[in-house]
Amino acid sequence: MTTLHPTSIGAASPRLEAREKVTGHAMYAVDRPMPGAVYAWPVQAAFAHGRVAAVQTEAALGIDGVLAVLWHGNAPRLEPGDDPQMLVLQSPEVAYYGQVVALVVATTLESAQEGADAVVVRAEVQPADTVLRADHPDLYEPETVNAGYPGRLETGDFEAGFGVADVRIDATYRTPIEHHNAMEPHAATAFWERGRLVVYDATQSSTTMRDTLAALFELPPQLVRVHNEHVGGGFGGKGFPKPTAVLAAMAARLVGRPVKLALSRTMLFAMVGYRTPTIQRVRLGADAKGRLLAIGHEAFAQTSRLTEFTEQSAVISRVLYGAPNHTSRHHVVRLDVPTPTVMRAPGECPGSFALESAMDELATAGNWDPVQLRIDNDTDRDAEGLPFSSRHLVECLRRGAEAFGWSGRDPRIGSRREGRWLLGTGVASSTFPAITWPSTATARATADEHFHVAVNAADIGTGARTVMRQIAADALGVPTHCVEITVGDSAIGQAPVAGGSMGTSSWGWAVTKACLALRERIDREHGGRVPPEGISVGADTTADIAARGDYSRHAFGAQFCALRADPRTGEVRIDRLLGVFAAGQIINPTTARSQLIGGMTMGVGMALTEQTILDPRTGDFVTSDLASYHVAVNADVPRIDIEFVPEDDPHLNPMGSKGIGELGIVGTAAAVANAVYHATGIRVRSLPITPAALLSYSSSSTGA
Repeated sequence: MTTLHPTSIGAASPRLEAREKVTGHAMYAVDRPMPGAVYAWPVQAAFAHGRVAAVQTEAALGIDGVLAVLWHGNAPRLEPGDDPQMLVLQSPEVAYYGQVVALVVATTLESAQEGADAVVVRAEVQPADTVLRADHPDLYEPETVNAGYPGRLETGDFEAGFGVADVRIDATYRTPIEHHNAMEPHAATAFWERGRLVVYDATQSSTTMRDTLAALFELPPQLVRVHNEHVGGGFGGKGFPKPTAVLAAMAARLVGRPVKLALSRTMLFAMVGYRTPTIQRVRLGADAKGRLLAIGHEAFAQTSRLTEFTEQSAVISRVLYGAPNHTSRHHVVRLDVPTPTVMRAPGECPGSFALESAMDELATAGNWDPVQLRIDNDTDRDAEGLPFSSRHLVECLRRGAEAFGWSGRDPRIGSRREGRWLLGTGVASSTFPAITWPSTATARATADEHFHVAVNAADIGTGARTVMRQIAADALGVPTHCVEITVGDSAIGQAPVAGGSMGTSSWGWAVTKACLALRERIDREHGGRVPPEGISVGADTTADIAARGDYSRHAFGAQFCALRADPRTGEVRIDRLLGVFAAGQIINPTTARSQLIGGMTMGVGMALTEQTILDPRTGDFVTSDLASYHVAVNADVPRIDIEFVPEDDPHLNPMGSKGIGELGIVGTAAAVANAVYHATGIRVRSLPITPAALLSYSSSSTGA
C-alpha cells in the first residue's frame, strides 16, 4: 500500500465538478435525455380555504398533445403517511392558495401549459385566516419544535432575575416571510420500469425521497431509486420531500411514459415552503457591570392546517450567552397558508436578529461596548447545563474587533458623516449546531491502486464531492487524483440530508471509516498490495455516533458591519462585512470561504431587501417572482472578509469538522441593523430595513 501522502484535509482545492457546471454538461433533474418523455404542468387553487366542487377537463383534453389531466377524481391512490403535504390530488379539500388541484400531462411543455389554462375548477370557497399575530386566539405551545428541541426551557427564576436587574431591555422584533429562491427550481423526472420507480429529483436527500416515494406507492425501498447527482441550490427548500417527484411519478404511472415536471418561479412560492414570519419578544436584564441576570426569549410563528412545523427561533438564546435565569418559549398557530419549512439556519437566523439586536440595545442602555458586553457574558455551558465540546466565541469577537478596527469606533450615535452619508458600525455573534447523523459509505480499491468511494451525499453547490475526496485521500494515504467519488444516488446506501450543516461531518465520518478499514484490510490480508480482483469495504457510523459523549456541539462566529445611510432618501449602503468563525477543522478553505460569503450575502438580503408579501384577503403570495422579491445582487454586496479561528475539538468526528453552510447567515442581519442604529439613531426592529422604514421615523425614534 502506498505510504501516507501529505495531508489533503486543509488544502485549498478547486471543485471537482466545476468544469461540468460552467460548460453546461452537468445534468440536473430534468436535463437528462429521456426517450418518449412527456411534460406535466400543475393547476393551482386560486383560493386559500375550501374545497374543489368540480374539475372540468374536456377543453384541456381536446388540445393537441394533451394526454391526461389528473385530479382528485382520477389520480392514482397514495398510501397515507407522516406528511399530509405529499398526499397530492387525493382529496377535494384545499388548505392554502396555490395548492395543486390538477395536473396536465402533454407531449410538449407548451401543450401542457395550454392545457392547464383550459382546466376549469369549480370551488366552494370559505373564509380564510392567513395572518400571524401575537394575540391570535388559536396560538398554542408545541411540545417540541423543529430539530426536536423542547418548545419551552426554563432555568432559575426569570421574573425574579429580570425584576432585580439594574438595566433591562424588553422589545419585540419581527421578521417577514422569506423564500429560498435557489437557482434550480424544484423539478423531477420520473419513469416506471418493470415495477420499479426511477426518479431524478432536485432534492437535498435522495435517501429520504426514496423512502417517501416507497411508502406513498406501497413499494419496497429497493424498488425505488432516486438520483440527485447535481442539485442547483437548496438553502433548505429541497431538504424535505416535496410534491414535485410525487406528481411526476403519479403521471408517469398513468400515461406509461417518463414525465418531466419543473415548477415555474411563481409556483415555488406556494408549493415548496418558506421561512415563517416571526414575532419575537426578547427581555434581557443585567447588573450594573453588564453581567446578564436573566434572558427571556418568546417566539411566535405560523404553520399550516396540514401539518405542524414550528421554527425554533428562541433556541439560540439557550446557547449564545450565560445567565442564571432563563426562559425561552415558542408559540405557533395553524393558518390557511402553505406549510413553512427549513430555510438556511432555521431558528438561529431569525432568532439571532432578535437576540443580537436586543444585546445591542442593552449595550446602549448600559453605556457598554457591544463587543465587550458579549465577551463578558460568555459561558462554558448551554442553558440545559451541557458543556460545550469547544467554544471560541470570545476569540472570534476579539480577533474580529482587531481586524475591523473596532477600538477606533466612536460610540456616539450619528457622530460620523461623509458628505451626505451617516456612517455606522455594528456587531453580532453567530452560532449554529455542529450536527452529525449516521451515514454509510463504501470504499473500493482496484489492482492499479486507484480507489472508488461512494457515499450518498447531495452536492447542492457546496463542494461536497471535493471535500469527500480530500477526506478519502487522507484516510487512504494517497494523492487525491487516485480517488474517484460518486454521490447523489439512493442506491449507494443510507446517508443524511445535505442540510443542518451536517453533510461533511456525517458523510465524511463514514468515508473515513470505510477508507481506514480498506487500507487496514489491504495491509493485513494482502501484504499491502491490492489483489487482482480488487477489494471493497463498507462502513456505517450509527454505533460510533451513539457512543459519543454528551456535549453541546456548536460552531461560533462574530459578524462586523460598516455601512452608510442617507437621511434624506433612507438608502443604506453596506461598505464592508467581516466574519470571523470558529468552525472546527476547515477541510477546504476555498469552498468553506465560499459558503460563508454566500451565507453573509444572504444575510444582507435578509437585512435590507427580502420579504414575501401575502395578501390577507386571498392568502396569495403577491411578490412571487425575482422582480418583486429582491434577493441581494452584486450592487448590494460589499467587500466581505472571512477569517477562521483554528479549533481542535476531539468530541466531533474523525475530521474534527463542524458545519459552515448556515453559520454565515446567523448574525448578519443583526450586525447590519445595529450598524444602522449607530449611524442614524433609528432602531429598526422589523426586517427588512427599507428606505420607507427609515424615512418613517425620525432620528430621535426609539424603534421601528
